Amino acid sequence: MNRGRRNLKQAASEQDFTLEECQSIAQVVSLRGSNQIEIMDAKGENSLALFPAKFRESMWIRRGSFVVIDHTGKEKAQESGSKVTSIVCKVLFFEQVRLLQKSPEWPEVFKDTKPIPADESSQTPIPEQEDDGEDDSSDDDDGMPPLEANTNRLRPFGVKCDAETDSGSDSDS
Repeated sequence: MNRGRRNLKQAASEQDFTLEECQSIAQVVSLRGSNQIEIMDAKGENSLALFPAKFRESMWIRRGSFVVIDHTGKEKAQESGSKVTSIVCKVLFFEQVRLLQKSPEWPEVFKDTKPIPADESSQTPIPEQEDDGEDDSSDDDDGMPPLEANTNRLRPFGVKCDAETDSGSDSDS
């Protein structure tokens, strides 16, 4: 592993850090592609931020995760007409977010949001099956937790995919 990536992972694993005056915490609203993400800052305003290439192969983010942004040139970027107003400095992990939520540095806008754990299977409780003497033949899940929806994909309201309704309408006509 090269030195830069090792230093990046070491910096990400540190638990306690302080925000500088030009940095703030933001939540990822959507991923725009080509290293651009839409964020919501502590004031509740949405803007675009640049996700640097140094994070490309070592850290991933998704909608709902928290990042630390540097907004030193925000006014200058807005005056020049640029849509990208800030740069991501640090990706906050689950443990870091939990610690920051207890500190006074955490913005009031994000008080009610729940941090997303890195490993969804550790958070999902596996239902205990009661053994009441019946032998169920539905053991095809092999003890795996139930599938969950992809949080990075928006689904329109009212769109349902039922194969049974399509095949039923063909046989009626």
